[in-house]
Amino acid sequence: MPEALPDDVEALKAALAAMRARADLAEAELAVAQAEAAEAKAQVLDSQALIAHLKLQIAKLRRERFGASSERTDRLLDQLELQLEELEASASEDELAAEIAVAKTTKVALFERKRPSRKPFPEHLPRERVVIEGPCACAACGGTRLAKLGEDITETLEIVPRQWKVIQHVREKFTCRDCETISQAPAPFHVIARGWAGPSLLAMILFEKFGQHQPLNRQAERYAKEGVPLSLSTLADQVGACAAVLMPLFQRIEAHVLAAERLHGDDTTVPVLAKGKTDTGRLWVYVRDDKPFAGPAPPAAIFYYSRDRRGAHPIGHLATWSGVLQADAYGGYGELYAPGRQPAPVREAGCWAHSRRKFFELADVEAAAHSKARGQTSKAVYPLALEAVLRIDAIFAIEREILGLSPAERKEVRQARSSPLVAELEAWLHETRDKLTRSHDLAKAIHYMLRRWPSFVRFLDDGRICLSNNAAERALRGIALGRKSWLFCGSDRGGQRAAILYSLIVTAKMNDVDPQAWLADVLARIAEHPAQQIDELLPWNWRSSAAPARAA
Repeated sequence: MPEALPDDVEALKAALAAMRARADLAEAELAVAQAEAAEAKAQVLDSQALIAHLKLQIAKLRRERFGASSERTDRLLDQLELQLEELEASASEDELAAEIAVAKTTKVALFERKRPSRKPFPEHLPRERVVIEGPCACAACGGTRLAKLGEDITETLEIVPRQWKVIQHVREKFTCRDCETISQAPAPFHVIARGWAGPSLLAMILFEKFGQHQPLNRQAERYAKEGVPLSLSTLADQVGACAAVLMPLFQRIEAHVLAAERLHGDDTTVPVLAKGKTDTGRLWVYVRDDKPFAGPAPPAAIFYYSRDRRGAHPIGHLATWSGVLQADAYGGYGELYAPGRQPAPVREAGCWAHSRRKFFELADVEAAAHSKARGQTSKAVYPLALEAVLRIDAIFAIEREILGLSPAERKEVRQARSSPLVAELEAWLHETRDKLTRSHDLAKAIHYMLRRWPSFVRFLDDGRICLSNNAAERALRGIALGRKSWLFCGSDRGGQRAAILYSLIVTAKMNDVDPQAWLADVLARIAEHPAQQIDELLPWNWRSSAAPARAA
């Protein structure tokens, strides 16, 4: 039988209060249990996801430096990062819910989630002390004879909104009481004649546009919200002037790149505004990177712009250069490889990562399954394509082991270990192609390699040659990412300016130099810097000499 309820109002209130207390207690215990269960599950999933995340991150870094080990790594990496984000957010949400529930009762111990240890905040950041006044009397006995034992410090990372300021250069005038001559200190050098913008502001505008892919109209909107209205035309005027001022540095980087015996070359599309439409222009890049074989020359990249993709452009870019060119199979390079070419024929080195990609697309089971699930037509998956990928991966594995060795050491290892694998791969390609029809997708991928086989095996006899053209692809990555932001170049002149600024920014990044800090310092000094000492301002020299000088 149900328990009889008392008729007394006070007794009913007491019973209701007791029921509420029991309900709060049960709710708190349930919340803590859910949080603990979520934490346990999150620890397991976090560990599994973290291990996979780190493995894929390592694979990604290796692919960027040595060649593609898995074309679906980016896809999986994004999924894992999203999974980690969701797990962390869910755990925090459960912990907060438990705290709110426990606050209603004093009988349930608060659950605390095990958080990953956080690194201390960087020492170079300024510290602002906010002192919370201590008590004036003892909370236990009311005594006022208190002595300080020490202090506990809790640090919170905070940001101060960007501050704008106007610098006034005051030049006092003096007159001579004897001859009435007026004397005055000379005006300071400006980056741009009759310029109004300081070097740090100019560097920020340039880096935002060409390094962070923020068009000038978006920059102008943001500056206006910060109380500094700057028109689009005003900003564009500064960009054009800076490109002209920085041209000597571009020319020195260009000379440095074209002095290399081996270059990476590639190109990408850039939309260019035309009358009532947009045309497809091109940005070409040539990269000097001797790090794989421990070369002493600093890395650098130069960009050129063109309205189309005719072969005349790379031929003009490399008119006076000869050496080894690592590039894709673009036919426009053909004249560079001609036997009678002057000053000497360019030797072609094929990109193994590019050829591997063709096989991988035919062996990507996961991509085919996703396409089928979405109702899309998927390419056929061939086991033979997977075998080709595995054979090429074995060659890449050797390359990872010899990264940073001298050319002679790399050649010795390649002759001993890579050469047999390459010979087996060539025989397997011929044998497999003979079994396929000419129109078969796999036969086309095989034909792509065999038709250019001398360029693919050239790395066996030259320790300077890399297995892939990833250095050039990395240099173009920012442009590919930024196209969605800046939409198009305004004109051919705009494309040429972009090529100059991309050359400077990408080269700075390749030398581990902060592009914006470097540009700000260069723009502050270049007007009065001796022309014959312009090399001192190049990124690799600026890092080793100019930066310590300023710190002193």
